Amino acid sequence: MSGISLVRGVMTVGFWTLISRVLGFVRDILIAAWLGTGAVAEAFLVAFSLPNMFRRFFAEGAFNTAFVPMFAKKLQADDGAENFARDALAGLAAILVVLTIVATVFMPWLVLAMASGFAGDERLDIAVTLGRIVFVYILFISLAALISGVLNASGRFRAAAAAPVFLNIILIGAMLLAERGYVDYSLIGDRPNGAHGTLLAIGSVVAGIVQLALVWGAARLAGFNLRPRMPRWTPELKRLAIIAGPAALAGGVMQVNLLIGRQVASFFDGAIAWLAYADRLYQLPLGVVGIAIGIVLLPDLARRLQAEDTEGGQSALSRATEMSLALSIPATVALLVIPFTLISVLFQRGAFGPDDTAATALATAVYGLGLPAFVMQKVVQPLYFAREDTRRPFRYALIAMVVNAALAIGLAPFIGYIAAALGTTLAGWAMLFFLWRGSRDMGQAARLDQRCRSRIWRIIAASLVMGVVLWFGQFTIRPFMIGGFFSLIGLAVLILLGLVSYGLSGLAFGAFRRADLAALRRHR
Repeated sequence: MSGISLVRGVMTVGFWTLISRVLGFVRDILIAAWLGTGAVAEAFLVAFSLPNMFRRFFAEGAFNTAFVPMFAKKLQADDGAENFARDALAGLAAILVVLTIVATVFMPWLVLAMASGFAGDERLDIAVTLGRIVFVYILFISLAALISGVLNASGRFRAAAAAPVFLNIILIGAMLLAERGYVDYSLIGDRPNGAHGTLLAIGSVVAGIVQLALVWGAARLAGFNLRPRMPRWTPELKRLAIIAGPAALAGGVMQVNLLIGRQVASFFDGAIAWLAYADRLYQLPLGVVGIAIGIVLLPDLARRLQAEDTEGGQSALSRATEMSLALSIPATVALLVIPFTLISVLFQRGAFGPDDTAATALATAVYGLGLPAFVMQKVVQPLYFAREDTRRPFRYALIAMVVNAALAIGLAPFIGYIAAALGTTLAGWAMLFFLWRGSRDMGQAARLDQRCRSRIWRIIAASLVMGVVLWFGQFTIRPFMIGGFFSLIGLAVLILLGLVSYGLSGLAFGAFRRADLAALRRHR
């Protein structure tokens, strides 16, 4: 995969991820407006986080981290890749069925493990009921994630990237049905917004089925026959399990970090919702840039290692780093400079008031400080995973967990809920530091080339210019942001102003060049 092909792959994944995240914003805007930060909102957010936590642990974390490089190398060498994929799919399905049954039985304890502040509170009963519905989602979405790995490893990114769009479309539809009273059905008793919570939970399961069907069909069109079969223990699966073991532990450590944050937040009324809405905002650039690059870069590096293409590996890493920083650094500046404007326009309406806006804006700024670290982790980790090295990332994740726990728990009595966000951010930087330091023994393929190193400081300078423009621009535009549609127009104008200032200053400083954009257009 050439540098331009890498960029095109990232743009494909990034485009569909952007659509999904924008629709996710619409979904969260509706939840914030109609459910606010009340019991049903916080209970659903905790319940929905349970299958997503285990999904990252099993499918997108341990299983795919080990599976994608192995599958890509088998595909490159024409060495039974399809049979390997079918065996992996059957094994994962068996694990997930058992996990779903166990989780359903022990759901009250799982909820308390996520948010012990719910104990003795009506939120616990609501979260348990919704959690038992939503958890089935893990079965479908994890199988979809593995099939997406098959598609990504073969250079087909579109269907896998587009699948998450359906989750948000279906959940938005569920919210509209409940709000309009078309479906007045509640499984959580006669509570306000009971229908909203129930339909959100059921909609999540329906969305998982739709996503699995989409990628399964795309795999068949791509020539992969992934029909179900009984699980069997093969030498390849044994090797997969050996490689996935440390990755599973690393994934578990990362999920412990999330658990720590939610536990701290659960003791402050409304904090789970504040952190969730702030998380949604900074996850937009993380998903569009970092996750997209990681998805494309991992199979590409694995193929290059198989072909012993060291120079190509260095170029792929350097171009991925340039793109990551060129998009994440200005996003960080924006989250630091205009968080209140962003949150007030996007979320402040209905049940979401000014105090909620202020609390969420502070969390957004703190998360924003860690955005470059989170994005660059997605660039550096494939250096390890492509070499089937999952042990060192696990050790680094343990250190990051200690940093997060010490800060989040230790500072919570003094600075409140924001300690959770601060712990997450500083742990992200600690993780990146150790990943980058550990890659020094990987040779030239793990070194940034001269072009990349020279552009990093230019990107920072262009981002600072943009930050100054945004800072003064928000005060100029704010008098015209009188609510509703006008506020959205004002925010759009402010964002456009930031993009233009960043683009012009970036060209002036040499952070990127017209020739790069022209080359991309020629290869589009």
